[in-house]
Amino acid sequence: MTDATPSTPPAEGARISTGVPGLDDVLCGGLTPSRLYLLEGTPGTGKTTLALQYLREGMARGERALYVTLSETTEELRAAAATHGWALDGINVHELVDEDGLDPDGEQSILHPSEIELGETVREVIARVDKTKPDRVVFDSLSELRLLAQNPLRYRRQILALKRFFAKRACTVLMLDDKTSETGDVQLHSIAHGVVSLDQMPREYGSERRRLRIVKMRGIKFRGGYHDLVLETGGIQVFPRLVAAEHHADFDPAGKSTGSAELDLLLGGGLVPGTNTLLLGPSGVGKTTTAVRFMVAALERGESATYYLFDEGLATLMARCATLGMDLRPHVEAGRLTITQIDPAEVSPGEFATMARHAVEERGSAFVVIDSLNAYLHAMPGEEYLILQMHELLSYLNQQGVTTLLVLGQHGVIGEVRTDVDLSYLSDCILLFRFFEAKGQIRTALSVVKSRVNAHERTIRELRFSGGGMQVGKALSDFEGVLTGLPAYRGEVAMLTGQAVPGDEA
Repeated sequence: MTDATPSTPPAEGARISTGVPGLDDVLCGGLTPSRLYLLEGTPGTGKTTLALQYLREGMARGERALYVTLSETTEELRAAAATHGWALDGINVHELVDEDGLDPDGEQSILHPSEIELGETVREVIARVDKTKPDRVVFDSLSELRLLAQNPLRYRRQILALKRFFAKRACTVLMLDDKTSETGDVQLHSIAHGVVSLDQMPREYGSERRRLRIVKMRGIKFRGGYHDLVLETGGIQVFPRLVAAEHHADFDPAGKSTGSAELDLLLGGGLVPGTNTLLLGPSGVGKTTTAVRFMVAALERGESATYYLFDEGLATLMARCATLGMDLRPHVEAGRLTITQIDPAEVSPGEFATMARHAVEERGSAFVVIDSLNAYLHAMPGEEYLILQMHELLSYLNQQGVTTLLVLGQHGVIGEVRTDVDLSYLSDCILLFRFFEAKGQIRTALSVVKSRVNAHERTIRELRFSGGGMQVGKALSDFEGVLTGLPAYRGEVAMLTGQAVPGDEA
């Protein structure tokens, strides 16, 4: 290889953007310039898209960009960019294998073709770099170069030579590898300054999951582990894994009213900012309506709220709340309330956590409702660490001073009920809803079974909804076995309907 005068070394601590904000966040600032990086992943994981974003970011900053391709034609690259609404104007695309290379008259038989082709390929790359003097280079892909080398030693030497060549010319290089020739090429990992691995996981139902991991990155701190990403029109979006310990905010921990004096008494003073409350009970018992009542009280105080809706249709929720005297439309129109309909089959845990962060940090939401966790959990049977992710999300919301409500449905109606997942240890407060039967009617009982922040009542009260809103009755002190669903009456407590209870003949 030709020699060159070494370029000026990059400033201490200098970084360059990858063109993907989420990836820059994972890398705690971006890539170290004038280094060689490996971007690996099986076909379809988004390597080419990320590479194009990387070069486009350089162009936006006034840098020169070169895309060297052995695997795709220039037209194919332009077509791929067009699907994202991009143009490759200003990016120098160089094909190392064109239609002339397919001419049978150009073949020879004295030497092995790879011995000539590899040398010619490398010399062509050198000539192109010397001519265009790029700041950012993408080399796509190493699989073809590995096949040309024929043996690991020759391949390694060529990569090392290219690494030194690019370093002397202050090029920041992204080498793509589709992992089709060999698996687990640790030699290549040792040569590269950093390794970014893309992964794609098909699922039995719903869209495939894509994720990213930083395998190594010399000299800089980065967030380890897997980070969810999506590949859609407009490019790749990376959702950095949420680390709650990195986010703290000052807030007033004074309790705030739920909008019901009886419920405030039951909770020992209302809902406390920086805590999460789990609304637990069977389907149809009133969990969502209660959560909306709490949220409306916060909205009427002037707070901003975000409601994540997993199970129910948005139109159904709005109509039902309006019927119960809780019209949400004025709050939505005023910008105080954002209701987001979530398709759990399409949203990964990392994406959902990023949505919650956006609501809190950019929209200023002080009240967040997740309704409900059941669909979210069922859509991810393979997410074995979902509970840990929920722990990080709830810890983050608590540390931001957000009042969080979690709705979780149970299986069963009366008698024994079951829960898909135990979130009780993550919850600061638990509101337990139960159906029970009295005088041939299905009624609802409400109790607070846990509170880490307040000295709550340990009574069981009746809950009732009507056009006038939500009503909470007196403590059902004369009933036994309410939580079993089949209570026994032992006194004279009147129900919310105003009618006498069973056994009260007087």
